Amino acid sequence: MQLPTRCRLCPRQCGANRAAGETGRCGAGGTLLVARAALHHWEEPCLSGPPDADTGSGTVFFTGCPLGCCYCQNYAISQQGLGKAIDAARLEEIFLELQAKGARNLNLVTATQWLPWVLPALRGARARGLSIPVVYNTGGYERAETVRALQGVVDVWLADLKYASAGLAAALSDAPDYCDAALPAVRQMLVQTGPPRFDGDGYLQRGVILRHLVLPGHADDSLAVVRQLAALRSETGVAFLTSLMSQFTPFYHAADHGLGRRVTSYEYRKVVDAAVDAGLTEGYMQQKSSAREEYTPPFNLEGV
Repeated sequence: MQLPTRCRLCPRQCGANRAAGETGRCGAGGTLLVARAALHHWEEPCLSGPPDADTGSGTVFFTGCPLGCCYCQNYAISQQGLGKAIDAARLEEIFLELQAKGARNLNLVTATQWLPWVLPALRGARARGLSIPVVYNTGGYERAETVRALQGVVDVWLADLKYASAGLAAALSDAPDYCDAALPAVRQMLVQTGPPRFDGDGYLQRGVILRHLVLPGHADDSLAVVRQLAALRSETGVAFLTSLMSQFTPFYHAADHGLGRRVTSYEYRKVVDAAVDAGLTEGYMQQKSSAREEYTPPFNLEGV
């Protein structure tokens, strides 16, 4: 995949000539930026294992993001440009180093804007012995065409389904077309990846995990997302894991958008109960203790 002259990788389709050094709406230009590459212990247990495990998910945090979430816990890298410039050869080495450290999978966080570097790095690493599953960790704001192009490359999709309301998506993530993009993309993930498959130790080898973060004051939208999840299961006939998250912490500009507190137990329980009633019982829920700032990794360029 060549560096785009009119970038169309994400739903923004902003048309930036990144080959000439222009910066896209996502913040990505003509030089790859990575903020962290390390074993991560705070993903779903089927990816990272228990928190005290010697292994973990080999997570690579890429700079930039197509979304503009006012509450992003990774805002320093997603919206403020923190990252180190590297090339595809160094990225290939990083992938192999994470496997050598005991990573149970390779976890690519917000990688779409960097696919012209990621794909050759993955091909090179595979040729040199990379054998762990590739996890694509995304906010869900993807083009179905991009998902389709990653068939045979991505083993596990770890995708958000953030909103059911276009108005809420516009207000909080500057993406009124979020649902129009995310639902077809997620549907494509399910169809091309199939149901969850685990190894003998319980680590996910193939499949889809669909995450939803319950936001304070917006439980009704979360209930609509639960209905969307149930509909996706019914439409595709493909099983997936649901991850309902209570970890919201008022980072970045959250308070300016009416999100200045954490989710209450009542709000979260209401959404969990609806998911159970809808038959979405395969997956994960969180303890309220997950809403802690220390669960956000330090972006100190470790491993880059």
